[in-house]
Amino acid sequence: MLKIENLHVYYGGIHALRGINMEVADGQIISLIGANGAGKSTTLKAIMSLVAKPSGYIEFNGVDLSKMQTRDIVKQGIVLCPEGRRVFPDLTVEENLTMGAYLRKDKDEIRKDREWVYELFPRMRERTWQLAGTLSGGEQQMLAVGRALMARPKLLMLDEPSLGLAPLIIKDIFAIIKEINNAGVNVLLIEQNAKAALEISHFAYVMETGLITMSGSGRELLKDDRVRSAYLGE
Repeated sequence: MLKIENLHVYYGGIHALRGINMEVADGQIISLIGANGAGKSTTLKAIMSLVAKPSGYIEFNGVDLSKMQTRDIVKQGIVLCPEGRRVFPDLTVEENLTMGAYLRKDKDEIRKDREWVYELFPRMRERTWQLAGTLSGGEQQMLAVGRALMARPKLLMLDEPSLGLAPLIIKDIFAIIKEINNAGVNVLLIEQNAKAALEISHFAYVMETGLITMSGSGRELLKDDRVRSAYLGE
């Protein structure tokens, strides 16, 4: 579905991605774990053409994305839910969801997708006309994911969805990620909570200083002593 080959990214004199190769297979949740500064968020930004890519190849469903602009990548079915939620604080919950569907014209299907988002996140239905900036952190994260789903993605990329949230909310978020995947949406997940991410992942990559250093099924990496020591605190 998604294939990345020999991808390089530079920030000034910093070689942020050093020729990474990875794939996201259809129907799966794929996690990318690693320490802060490893290059995880840069990878997602490179896929979306939010950073310059001097070399490398990115393909999605047989289409070359390497030189494509962000808007056209969204049209291909890839949507990024960025770190830090970044909802529109002065718009209501419903207006935020509407913004997520800004490239779509199918009003009846948009209405159905909005209902699906409200089924996934019942709290959003209760707060339809509340300004997003007045929501709690967990509610803002739910809204950010819901807004991304309104674009009807084939691949949803989530950057640190549990960051700064209470443990009970984190549990809810990961359960919903599984539900989203079960509904047919592929997920590429970046997450500091490596244990929670690996537990729901079909496959995962470990990134260190711009390189993919390990890969395997979520279950395999959970049992790997190097991963347990470096990322699981064991």
